[in-house]
Amino acid sequence: MTAETSTGKGVGASVRRKEDRRHLRGRGQFVSDIRMPGMLDVAFVRASVAHGIVRDIVVPDEYRGQVYTARDFPDLKPIVAVPKIDGFKYSEHPALATDRVRFAGEPVAMAVGATRAIAEDIADAVYADIEELPAVVDTVAATLPGAPLIRDEWGDNLYVERRAEFGDLDAARRAAAVTVTREYRMNRQSAVPLEGRAILAVWDERLEELCVYTGSQSPHQTRVGMAHVLGIDERKLRLITPDMGGGFGAKRVLYPEELMVAALALKLKRPVRWLDDKREHLLSAIHCREHCHKVTAYADARGRILGLDVQVYVDGGAYSHWPNSPFMETGMAVKNIPGPYLIGAYRCHSYTVATNKSPIGAYRGVARPAACFTIERTIDEVAHAVGREPYQVRMENMVPESAMPHRSITGLVFDCGNYAESVRRAAELVGFDEVRRRQRRAEPDGRLIGVGFGAFTEQTAHGCGEWVSRGTPVIPGYESATARMLADGSLILMVGIVSHGQGLETTLSQIAHQELGIDPARVAVRHGDTQVSPFGMGTFASRSMVMSGGAVARACRGLRDKMRLIAAHAMRADPASLEFRDGRVHGPSGSMGFDEIGRIAHLRQEALPPGVEPLLDFTTTYEPAVDTGVFTYATHAAVVAVDPDTGKVDVLDYACVEDCGTMINPMIVDGQVIGGIAQGIGTALYEEIPFDENGQPLATTLADYLLPGAPEIPAIKLGHMHTPTPHTEYGMKGMGEGGAIPPPAAIANAVRDALLKLGAELNETPMTPRRVRAAVAAAQQRAGEAAPVPAPAADEVLP
Repeated sequence: MTAETSTGKGVGASVRRKEDRRHLRGRGQFVSDIRMPGMLDVAFVRASVAHGIVRDIVVPDEYRGQVYTARDFPDLKPIVAVPKIDGFKYSEHPALATDRVRFAGEPVAMAVGATRAIAEDIADAVYADIEELPAVVDTVAATLPGAPLIRDEWGDNLYVERRAEFGDLDAARRAAAVTVTREYRMNRQSAVPLEGRAILAVWDERLEELCVYTGSQSPHQTRVGMAHVLGIDERKLRLITPDMGGGFGAKRVLYPEELMVAALALKLKRPVRWLDDKREHLLSAIHCREHCHKVTAYADARGRILGLDVQVYVDGGAYSHWPNSPFMETGMAVKNIPGPYLIGAYRCHSYTVATNKSPIGAYRGVARPAACFTIERTIDEVAHAVGREPYQVRMENMVPESAMPHRSITGLVFDCGNYAESVRRAAELVGFDEVRRRQRRAEPDGRLIGVGFGAFTEQTAHGCGEWVSRGTPVIPGYESATARMLADGSLILMVGIVSHGQGLETTLSQIAHQELGIDPARVAVRHGDTQVSPFGMGTFASRSMVMSGGAVARACRGLRDKMRLIAAHAMRADPASLEFRDGRVHGPSGSMGFDEIGRIAHLRQEALPPGVEPLLDFTTTYEPAVDTGVFTYATHAAVVAVDPDTGKVDVLDYACVEDCGTMINPMIVDGQVIGGIAQGIGTALYEEIPFDENGQPLATTLADYLLPGAPEIPAIKLGHMHTPTPHTEYGMKGMGEGGAIPPPAAIANAVRDALLKLGAELNETPMTPRRVRAAVAAAQQRAGEAAPVPAPAADEVLP
């Protein structure tokens, strides 16, 4: 029995975020806000070349003792992440470069000073003598014979190569009325959270414990990896994640810089801190999104997809990062390219490629933006080939509601939903018919109007079996929670997940209210401290509310069962007759406050029922009922205006219709979706880290790495469908990443729609003005107008 929710504070209520009280008053506490007596700041000496042999690191005499290299930490182990994937090649990632550097910006030494400015001056005085070697830059070219090698012992530049085939592709090819072949590219990005990486390590002599304050999305997992590399017992390592200004996946990696700060604090027995600046972040934090997909689709005369033949190239960068390795990106792409569609045959040949770039890792959506871009652009091109409206072809290809639950061709179990209805509603929200009428009228300023769609399924809250099938070194298939009621009737929830802006302190309190009837204001959520909460896997993969929310619900029910026994004994009532609401337990002849029950459990042992132990404390774990996770889905629709002369793309209208099952807090869901869409617009139109032929990154400041701001984000229309899944508590599904997945596809399809009569299309992100102008010029050349491909504008930094 759950508590009554008429107060509007439980599941389904748009409760205001508890976290905002401190943040709006500037009273949050981030790593950079923490000060320690005698604290030293660190600055790193970084490789100036992308690939080279380290000959020497020359430290001026006056700075000896303030500069450290790998030689000063002989017992430090390298970072190693080897997934259980046949043929995956072994690599070691030293925390400070030893004999060789493999990407520009790789740390080779560290300098310390009383302030960051002093440490930077010392680092600038250090000379790293590195003999430059040829760099591997282009993902596809890196796989060809004769390419320079990053690791001679490998014999090639592949972490792993895999093949998968489902169904009869030859039969699909023979039956096809149309064949569409395209190549799609999504270029390299950075997550760029508002707060960059940050770490403060402090040795506690009394406890014999290294306390590490760090912005980590998975502090318990990070403690495991960090303790192994440092060579100390986990009991001597405590990680605390205070407030965190965004993560998006970039803060779920064991970074060399963080390891070295911890190692130096152990060595010096003094507080040591490092805060990365935006240049360091763009240089050396994990990158993301760099995919090249080559696709051939076979379809019938109505545009029904019969088969897909795909090659997937993922640029994994120079090292396999811990805990997941770059293969997770490739594996996610391979599984998700078929999307929400009924496809009878599918073949995929995938390459996870090593290059002289920063390692690639998880960023909001993890491979699915590229997978969605590929299938959604292909659906539109098939529709054009058969002369039909793309949104209609899209709907006809989708898994129908009547087929749910449905196992996709790659083995994903779509639990429930009406995919085609989300397309119909998205078209309605952007006024599809009016857009078509507007196109026929033409724009007075010469711009071209287009409308496009992007649909997807988002695998959320993956269980144990799914992670095992991916071969990940760590299996994050569960989550944990402790519910502890104190003597005054207030409640503490201790959880293994970490909030980095999602409002989890609020939503988890709402679940406690749902189960116990306690006011959320009397609930404290403690997260991000490895010595306080039970072991948990952290926040990523759209899992926090499903996993941690499920664990909190179970823990609160366990607590409620014991409270019921205590209250029934005190009130001389049948336990089954009691109800929990408004912070009290109500029975046939009266009620008891939670504070009264708390006092009995903690302070008045003689009043406990026979056989009931003191304290109100319950710990449990939770995982969903299906290994492959549950599936949120959505359709996004974009209306754009394209200037064919300048190449500028403006997003005029944007709509999203999503179904994440039961929403715990609809207001927070809306915020998550809108934030994700903003990041997706960045992927579509602005964000890119290009490299020159020597492996030098060309966007290492926010003057070069373009981010969308408020003027670039339209008012976003949201529609919600509600299909609770039977596999989770309350029927909820994860939804944290979904907003970021389809915007590149929807916007690219809208740009294609705008340029359709010109015969131009864009199959690469970001769709910068230069790329749009080049596509228009190429189409004009094909049409015989012989227009030259335009050169970049003088003020345009991205290719």
